[in-house]
Amino acid sequence: MEKETKADEEEQTQVINPWEVSAKGKIDYDKLIDQFGCQRLDQSFVDRVHRLTNRIPHIFLRRNVFFAHRDLNEILDAYERGEKFYLYTGRGPSSEALHLGHLVPFMFTKYLQEAFKVPLVIQLTDDEKCMWKNLTVEESKRLARENAKDIIACGFDVSRTFIFSDFDYVGGAFYENMVKVAKCVTYNKVVGIFGFTGEDHIGKISFPPVQAVPSFPSSFPHLFSGKDKLRCLIPCAIDQDPYFRMTRDVAPRLGYSKPALIESLFFPALQGQTGKMSASDANSAIYVTDSQKAIKEKVNRYAFSGGQDSIENHRKYGANLEVDIPFKYLSFFLEDDEELEHIRKEYGSGRMLTGEVKKRLIEVLTEIVERHRAARAAVTDEMVDAFMAVRPLPNMFA
Repeated sequence: MEKETKADEEEQTQVINPWEVSAKGKIDYDKLIDQFGCQRLDQSFVDRVHRLTNRIPHIFLRRNVFFAHRDLNEILDAYERGEKFYLYTGRGPSSEALHLGHLVPFMFTKYLQEAFKVPLVIQLTDDEKCMWKNLTVEESKRLARENAKDIIACGFDVSRTFIFSDFDYVGGAFYENMVKVAKCVTYNKVVGIFGFTGEDHIGKISFPPVQAVPSFPSSFPHLFSGKDKLRCLIPCAIDQDPYFRMTRDVAPRLGYSKPALIESLFFPALQGQTGKMSASDANSAIYVTDSQKAIKEKVNRYAFSGGQDSIENHRKYGANLEVDIPFKYLSFFLEDDEELEHIRKEYGSGRMLTGEVKKRLIEVLTEIVERHRAARAAVTDEMVDAFMAVRPLPNMFA
C-alpha cells in the first residue's frame, strides 16, 4: 500500500497538498519525500535518461528541479526493452494567464515528449476549479480554453498530443474507470489522503477518481484501444502526489500498471521560499503576460535577496544563496551551466552584487516571456480545436 500523509499531524510546520502549499520557513523537501513515500531522483537517473535518449538532459533534470519519482526506473527499464509508454499531465484552469511556475511542468513534459517520442494526454480540470474556486461552469470552461492556448504555445506536437477538458470529455470508458476507482476507495481513505473535512461539499470528495483515471490507457479508447498494459509517466509538481498515491494503490486491483511519477520542486514566490507562486497574488509571480517593465519592477522590488544589508558586509560575507530568490530563479531558467556556476561563486563570495544578479535575471525572464507571448499569439481557436479533437493519433509512437 502507498504511504499516506497524516492529515492531523501534530505540530505541522508545512502544509503540502493539491490546494495549499505553505511552510513556516523553507520547504523541507527531504521531509516531504519521507512523508509521501516517494524516492529521490539521483544523478544515475539523469545519466540514464541521457544514454537512452541520446539528448542532453533538460535543465530541470540537470538542476534537480525534478527531484523525486515513483517507479521511474521501471518506465526506463520498459523503454530499454523496446516497450512504449505515454505521458499524462494536467492543469487546473483557475486564472486567465499562466505564471512561470505553471509553465515548469509543461516545459519539461515537452522535452520528455520529444526525447522519448511518446504520446501525451493533458487534462484540463475545469470541473475541479469550478468546485474549489467557486467559478461558474461557463467561466471554468472558458478559462480551460484560454489556458490551452498557453499550453499549446509551449510547442507540443499535435500529432502526439491530446488535450481534453473534463466537462467535455468525461463519459464512456473514462467514466467507467472513474466508477471502478471510486468503488475501491473508502471515505476514510480519501479523508486520510486529502484531509477532507465534514465541511467540504461532496463534489470535492468525489473528484479524486477524475484525476486518477487518465493514468489508465483504457480511459482513452480512441488512442490506446487494445493497449491496456501501456505504462503511464506523470510529470507534475509534488503537491499533486496525493492523487497518485491513491491511484497507485488501486491500479493493480483493477488490472492496470501503477503510474510512474517524476515530481518537481515548487517554483518559489518572489517574496521567498515559504510557498509557491500564487495566481491570487500578482506580486508573488511573473506572468507570461507581464511586460518587460513589469518584470523589471517585480524583480527589483519584490524578489527576496540573500545579499547583505550593506555593500561592505556583502563584500565581506557574500550572499546567502539558500534564500536568494534571484539566484533560485536563475537556477531554473539560465541555460548556461558555466554562467550559473560563475554567478554562484561570485555572488556567494560577495564579489557580485544583488543588483547585478537581478539585472541578469530580468534579461533571462524577459526573453522567456516574450518568446512565449509571441508563440501564444500565433495559437488560433482552430489550433485549440485540433489539439482537443477526439481522434486517433496514428503516428504517436513514430
